[in-house]
Amino acid sequence: MAGKPKLHYFNGRGKMETVRWLLAAAGVEYEEVLFRTAEEFENLIKGGKLMYQQVPMVEMDGMYMVQTRAILRYIAAKYDLYGKDLKERAFIDMYVEGMRDLNDMIIYFPFSLPEEKQKNLNYILERATERFFPVYEKALKDHGKNYLVGNRLSWADVQLIEVVLMVEELKPGVLSAFPKLQEFKARVSKLPRIQKFLQPGSPRKPPVDDASFEVSRKIYKIDKNLLFKHMS
Repeated sequence: MAGKPKLHYFNGRGKMETVRWLLAAAGVEYEEVLFRTAEEFENLIKGGKLMYQQVPMVEMDGMYMVQTRAILRYIAAKYDLYGKDLKERAFIDMYVEGMRDLNDMIIYFPFSLPEEKQKNLNYILERATERFFPVYEKALKDHGKNYLVGNRLSWADVQLIEVVLMVEELKPGVLSAFPKLQEFKARVSKLPRIQKFLQPGSPRKPPVDDASFEVSRKIYKIDKNLLFKHMS
């Protein structure tokens, strides 16, 4: 019998959080191998199993998988969260690629220059409410079902609930103009596996704060000033 998947990452959200969400939605228990120092990360690289010398990495089914989208597609396909045919998969891919754009903006937002933080926040909220949320609101309305694609939970739905909650952390009430998304959030949050993941004490990680940012920066040996400049 295969063991539990092992997630190699630092103790924070980052790009691994979407993997955690998808495994939770699939009902898959997993272990986390969390490195806290640059030395631990370097030892992982020296082990020769980390393609491109980058994380996230997920040990699963005898593989050492890297590249977030490759990991997510594998999990979605393995656990029947990737549609019933190529057409449904195409729509799922289109939706999640848009969500990735928004997700990445939010992931890197805490690393903004202090004097540019409000400008960057306004930009994220403008993109969320004028470009991305209207797409999902219309999709749910036009589709007439409980989910974005087909009539069952898919990878797209899991990533959408994650992104919606992340935007709400930046601005509560941001869904006020999107009744279908409000219904979607309430409905999906009550699914037993999702509800469990949302409970205190679950593997879900909190938003990035100054302390967790410093830990991750030291692990990856990132120049703080260059990072701030790039993120802004």
